[in-house]
Amino acid sequence: MAKKQAGDAGVDIDALSFEEAFQMLDTIVAQLEQGDLPLDQSLALHEQGQKLAEHCARKLDEAELKVKEV
Repeated sequence: MAKKQAGDAGVDIDALSFEEAFQMLDTIVAQLEQGDLPLDQSLALHEQGQKLAEHCARKLDEAELKVKEV
């Protein structure tokens, strides 16, 4: 299976582990911080970054609930 990359349009974010999503988010942040991308690409990466951040937050919330149950 091919490695998932930041900016991959076909990536199913909900299927990613926390670690995969966080790595993709980190890559997107680095790309955006460089500031040399066209506006359209920057906006698309920002949107994907938002989705990845929300996914990571959900995964952390789920983990916290599991810890509290134990």
